[in-house]
Amino acid sequence: MKAMLNPAMEQSISKLMTKILRHTPAQFGVSLNPEDGSCPIDVLLEAIQAQPKWAGITTEDIEQVVRNSEKQRFAIEGGRIRARYGHSHDRVQYTAGHPPAVLYHGTNKNALPSILLKGLEPMNRQYVHLSEGTGFATLAGSRRGELVILKIDTSRVKEAGIVFYYAGNEVWLADRVPADCCSVAELEKEE
Repeated sequence: MKAMLNPAMEQSISKLMTKILRHTPAQFGVSLNPEDGSCPIDVLLEAIQAQPKWAGITTEDIEQVVRNSEKQRFAIEGGRIRARYGHSHDRVQYTAGHPPAVLYHGTNKNALPSILLKGLEPMNRQYVHLSEGTGFATLAGSRRGELVILKIDTSRVKEAGIVFYYAGNEVWLADRVPADCCSVAELEKEE
């Protein structure tokens, strides 16, 4: 029986999978389905194994990375794998959905004045990423410096004619979020 990947190897393979499935699939000879951004898991495996460092990676290793990903970036369904969100290549299509009344977005304190003036824009991504809970927003925003959690009033966003898309694992996407729909979340302090 093959040994499981250690956390450092998982993280490294996850970054490679992110590059392939979210950003530069063509660079690795991978064609993604234009509707959902998926490819057969065997195609991803072949692209990973073509990298000298990862020649011994197996389907089970990829499944371990997907299963253990803290941000649940990937999904495997019917022998195909896809990144749930965060694509910078061709725009992936999602089904419109009805989010909870409040969603959250983690960001850097330095970006707050601009966001409260202009709203949330996708920047170099296809969509603005929002979450149902503060845990994921904290995880997503903590890598950007001093963290601020924004509370998003989804009914006001919908009134502005903006559609929400569900990406899975409590992650919601929108083309943008107007400034008047954003406020700083008052989080309970842990004792």
